[in-house]
Order: sequence, then structure tokens, then C-alpha cells
Amino acid sequence: MKNTGLEKFVDDNSIVLKIWSTTDVTLFIFAGASAEFALNKEVDWLFYTGKLPADPIGRLFSTIAYAQQIIFSGNGAALASIDKINSIHAGIEASRGRQISMAAYKDVLYMLIFYSISAYELLERKLTSAEKDEVVSSFKRIGERMHLNGIPDNYADWKQYYSMHLNSNLVYSHYTEKLFKQYRKNLGWFRYLILIEVQKLLVSDRVRELLGFRKSIIMKLPVSIYNIVRNFKIHKRVIISLVPEKFKQQVEELDQLNTDNRERAA
Repeated sequence: MKNTGLEKFVDDNSIVLKIWSTTDVTLFIFAGASAEFALNKEVDWLFYTGKLPADPIGRLFSTIAYAQQIIFSGNGAALASIDKINSIHAGIEASRGRQISMAAYKDVLYMLIFYSISAYELLERKLTSAEKDEVVSSFKRIGERMHLNGIPDNYADWKQYYSMHLNSNLVYSHYTEKLFKQYRKNLGWFRYLILIEVQKLLVSDRVRELLGFRKSIIMKLPVSIYNIVRNFKIHKRVIISLVPEKFKQQVEELDQLNTDNRERAA
């Protein structure tokens, strides 16, 4: 971002800005996260509000919007956005009469770290150790504002904690099955098939095991071809063609927002 004299929540040269201002990478982040999130032991909270099960794709775009409001804002505005999320969660907790555990919040934060790296490396290039540390430290700041303690400072330490979370906090439940049925209902069988195959390329071994995924064979060649297409800047047509009609405008708006963010960061 150009220097406006305002302190940014994420540094101007951070790899996090590059990851989250690339439309297909952002969509892949949430494609992977949608698999792991369905396995979370506290995913029942989604069914309490009913919003995500009723409209999982719509909630995807609202979640992306919240994340980008934080990442691309000045420090004050970013902290205000995080505080708004805290307030929303507090209201839901008060309504239900119980609290969302710190572990559940960390699970979501750790998913964003893992799939930011996984999606970018699938579509772009391998990240350096320093860049992975930057992803962890950026999301750690979000976590600390959400009053989450004990988040590691660097990628190597975080990876060990993430492995423990995967083994302790994930389970295949009837909620998992319901969410995947909603994914299929909202996407249609063909797009749902593509989602599953993309998830196979992105998720960890633990998630793959719990969901009964075999490693993707179908998508390896298409992804390789897609990466070639990306070099010619015509991949946006591919993205739009794979999105259900009622969400095409939201993808176009997301892409325009990302273009604007990249220009401000230049």
C-alpha cells in the first residue's frame, strides 16, 4: 500500500497482502477451510445460528469480506473490525447461554493460517520460511485482539500446535455430513465434485483421513493447466464459469476489490 501516514495492520510488503488480494487463492483458502471446518468438534455453533448451513456460499463471501477488512485496513479500522466480530460472538454466546471455547476460536485462526499457505503454494509458488513466519505473525495479531493466548510466534512452532489441534479437535459427526450435503445442494453435483477434488489437494493428511479422501488424481492435470492459463491472465473467465449464477456478481465484486487493493499496495 502507498504510504498515507497511517499505521497499517499488515505491513505494506507482507506476503499476506499478496495472498489475500488474489481472488482464486482466496477462494481456494475457503474451499480447503470448508472441509476442515465441517469436522470441528464445536461446529454445532453454526447450526445454532443456522446461517452457514442455510447459505454456505453466501457466508463464504461475508467471511472473506471480514478478513479483508482486517488485512487491508489501517490499524485502527482493523482492530475495530476484530472488536465487531468479538461483539457478534458475545451476543451469540449470551443467547445460547454458553461460551465458544478458546480452542474453537484457535481452530478457525489456525485454519486461515494453514490454508493461506496451502492455497498460495498450490496456485503460485512455495513460500519461504520468513514468509510463512509472516503469515503466522499476522494472524497471531488477530488472535491476540480476540483475547486468544498461547499462539506461537513462528511457523515452525505453530506447525506443532496445529498438528495437536488437528488430532484433538476434529471429528467426523452428523454435522459434518449435513454441511457437506448443503455444499452439494448449493453448488450442484458438478461444482461439488470440483470442490471435493480441490479440497483433496489442499487439506492436511488428518483431514483427508477423517473425510475418507484419497489423494486427488482427477485435479492434478487441470490445476497444472489452470496455472498455465493464469499466466495469460484469462483465468478469471474460468473462475466465473465455475461459480453458481447467483454468486457471479459477488465474485466479480471480490475480484474488483482485490484489484483495487493490489493497486493501493503497489
